[in-house]
Order: sequence, then structure tokens, then C-alpha cells
Amino acid sequence: MQLTYENPVWPGYLADPFVLKWHGEYYAYGTGSSVGDKLEADGKMFPVVYSKDLAHWEYIGGALEPLSPDGLPYWAPEVAERGGTFYMYYSAAGAVGDETHRLRVATADHPAGPFRDSGRVLLPEEDFTIDAHPFRDPKDGQWYLFFAKDFFDERVGTGTAVVPLQDDMMTPAAAPRPVLRASADWHIYERDRRMYDQVWEAWHTVEGPFIVCHDGLYYCLYSGGAWHTPNYGVSYGIAEHVLGPYRDEWSAQGPTVLTGIEGKVLGPGHNSVVIGLDNQTEWMVYHAWDVAKTARRMCIDPLLWTPQGPRCAGPTTGSQTLDI
Repeated sequence: MQLTYENPVWPGYLADPFVLKWHGEYYAYGTGSSVGDKLEADGKMFPVVYSKDLAHWEYIGGALEPLSPDGLPYWAPEVAERGGTFYMYYSAAGAVGDETHRLRVATADHPAGPFRDSGRVLLPEEDFTIDAHPFRDPKDGQWYLFFAKDFFDERVGTGTAVVPLQDDMMTPAAAPRPVLRASADWHIYERDRRMYDQVWEAWHTVEGPFIVCHDGLYYCLYSGGAWHTPNYGVSYGIAEHVLGPYRDEWSAQGPTVLTGIEGKVLGPGHNSVVIGLDNQTEWMVYHAWDVAKTARRMCIDPLLWTPQGPRCAGPTTGSQTLDI
């Protein structure tokens, strides 16, 4: 069987894409606009697109009943299923300003939704939390929540962390532990950036964590740099235990898993990974800008395991055909 596709696989704005495979079919969720405040046509947040093969998608509605009509940003949804309930983890701003984002969780009885917010703010003691990634450890079945938060020592800026989850899928079972933080200059988001009512000489960003367990090791794929620039890309850290410690010294010179193509593909990143129709091929799902930077759109390419570590077989342009 052959799969033919061409990036972007969905023409609409769909940033931070997460794809859930459910009963052999695919549901993709993402941030709906560049400022995150777009309501879908049915009055809900987060576009949901549906596919039977990963290559051909159709819009089936918005996912989330909005918290209020205030128009504040909603970012980066991911969905996990447990016991017949679907849990959507996402961030929402409480006021104008990125630093007001907090993680929340909504539930539904179907992957298409509608999802309704639980009223719970996860990790309320944290100043800023985004990019939630629920992960079930295949070794023991324990659920964890990876996410991004801000750090104010060493290379100041956003980094990644993790907490184990209690059985309700909403309550942390321990304090957050750092996973991967900024360690190189390509992680710089912006110099002289104003955040938290002060100016930082260099603000760094390591975000969008996604865990893949391969050959008994844990690989944390992450995006680094500034999402709106060409140098944004995906690298990874590796650990022997889900809680770490993770190391990524091979990322010192730049992203190793996925980078852009000058003049063709800009700023690919914030990926998820999903199993293909053959139940073997791992597909990396990510967003990328068009050359004119009008939108971040969903793309797919195979994730390959090489002696040098995981590599995305992309970003590809033009028609692609893959035997599966």
C-alpha cells in the first residue's frame, strides 16, 4: 500500500498540531490563529480536523467550549484518553500578556468533542505554564504531564518540566521536575525582551515537549528559539527514566531533528508523533510557515531512527509517496 501526501496536509491555520489516533482514524487539534483567540465557525476554540489516512483531512468543528467571551488567547491543545473519557490539556490567558497563561483541562466523551473545561487550573502555583503533553509510560502505565514553564536562573526563559498525574488525570502527584532547559544560543527567543515588568538581556525558549519511548529509552522532542523566525526547529533530549535526567549535548549547534529550508519552509516545529495506518511507521506532525509567513500550517513526515538519533524525513515539499 502506498500513501501519497503533500505538505501542508491541511490548508488552514493550525499551529502546534497534535494528532490522536483513535480506532484507526485520526483527529488533529491545534492553535487556531496567530494570536490564539480565534473562535471556530461553531463558536468553539481549537479547530479539529479528521482523517482516515493522515494525508487527507476535513474540518469537523471547534473542540472546546470557550471559558468566556473575552477573546483572550488559547494555545496548544493535546488530548489523552483514559477509561472512555478524553482529556484535553491546553493553556489559556487570564489577561493580556503571554506570562498570564495557565494550564487547564477539559473533558469529552468523544475525540471530536465538545470538550468542556473542568474548572481546574493545573499547577496554579506556577507563574506561567503552556504546551501540556500527557504521556503514559508504556513500562508501568503511569501518566505524566510534560509542559513548559519559565525559569529565572542561568539561561533565563522558558524550559520544560514534568509532573506525575494522579488517577483523576488532573492532579499532580509531585512537584514539577525540570526536563530540558535552554543550553545554547540558538535557544534565544529575543534579546532585550520585556517580560514580567522588566527587560531581560536574553530570553530563551525551549518548549513543546513530546515524549517518544524507543528501545527502552525516553526521547523528549522539543522546539527551540523563536516560533516566528526561520531558526526555530526541533531537537531532542534522552533519558533512561521518564523523569530524567535528560541530556541533549548534541543540540549545542542547532536543532538536530527538524530544521527549515531557506526560501521554502520556515520555522518548522511544535511537533507530535503518531503511528501510521500500518501500525509501524511513526509520523512526525508539525507546523511550518509558508514563505510569505501568512500562516502556520500542519505538515507530516516520517520520523526515522538513525545511529545519530531521531531524524524527521523532512520538511518535504511537493508530492511524496511512501510504501506502508
